[in-house]
Amino acid sequence: MKNYHLAVFPADGIGPEVIAASRQVLRKLEQLHGGVRFETREYGWGSDHYERTGAMMPADGLRQLEKGGFEAILMGPVGSRTIPDHVTLWGLLLPIRQGFDQYVNLRPMRQLDGVASPLRNPAGHPIDMVCIRENSEGEYAGVGGRVHRQRPQEVALQSIVFTRTGTERVMRFAFDYARQHGRRLVTNVTKSNSMQHNMVFWDDIFQEVATGYPAQASDQQLVDSMTARMVSQPETVDVFVASNLFGDILTDLGAALTGSMGLAPSANLNPERRYPSLFQAIHGSAFDLVGRNVANPIASIWSVQLLLEFLGETELAARLMHAIETVLREQRVRTRDLGGTSSTTDMTEAVCRALETEPVFAKGR
Repeated sequence: MKNYHLAVFPADGIGPEVIAASRQVLRKLEQLHGGVRFETREYGWGSDHYERTGAMMPADGLRQLEKGGFEAILMGPVGSRTIPDHVTLWGLLLPIRQGFDQYVNLRPMRQLDGVASPLRNPAGHPIDMVCIRENSEGEYAGVGGRVHRQRPQEVALQSIVFTRTGTERVMRFAFDYARQHGRRLVTNVTKSNSMQHNMVFWDDIFQEVATGYPAQASDQQLVDSMTARMVSQPETVDVFVASNLFGDILTDLGAALTGSMGLAPSANLNPERRYPSLFQAIHGSAFDLVGRNVANPIASIWSVQLLLEFLGETELAARLMHAIETVLREQRVRTRDLGGTSSTTDMTEAVCRALETEPVFAKGR
């Protein structure tokens, strides 16, 4: 029996609903596969914790997680109607990303069969992109401040931080990912025409790293024109590596192009596994959907698939991906973001049924 220890954060908004769906899928995988178990410990940190204590998590939160011996963290969306977004983000998610050196944010954007894209000719422009986003520094390094508040001379500074180590390692990850997954092209997303210091530095390191992968095709695109390329020529976009801010923006665009933010997973990775990695749907808290059992759980379930893949459970990951694809291709169960009326429960149960119809899992390891 292989036991995995997962920290689970239902977090905010529809988080408890989509995380419950993800846990149901994990239980189904346990039932179908006799050789694996997912032991979970739930943490109630997030906006409710902030309302009670004035903090999104305890002061020793990272230490608690590190001592827990977790291989991974499964988290719901973080955000509140009553707490400023910068407080919720810097109070929980970013401290975990930075404290656990989760320097790769992996976000697949693929239009699945049975899901409509807002593009006019999706068949002629297939979408299958992967963003490798630098996740620990860049525009979200948190360096800066404000002085002379509420005065005419008030100044706000937010410094972008690129280190050679941080930039080089995420670019090597992008090239390694492309090679390992048979991807044809790695695109460097930049803005070095106007940001003549940090983004030129970024470009220089990309070129240095690219020379170590002579068999891998690569190109470069300014971030503004990258948005147009993703819309008008998405079939030319394969793997792209981007800074924290650029990757954040471009992946929301990519998710929308694939048909719904409800289909957008992510993985925050510490590739060396010195710390647990974090898996989370990238949609928001969706306050208007809370408690109505109508949220699409696929983004969170797909994040579980990324978790399984990262843990090395490739068979389980492949079977779960196949189940997701089957449910969406058949179009019998559709949540409202996909133009249907099915519930969160309906979609979750459909994925579990699709898992049951797969060939029987091998027992044991």
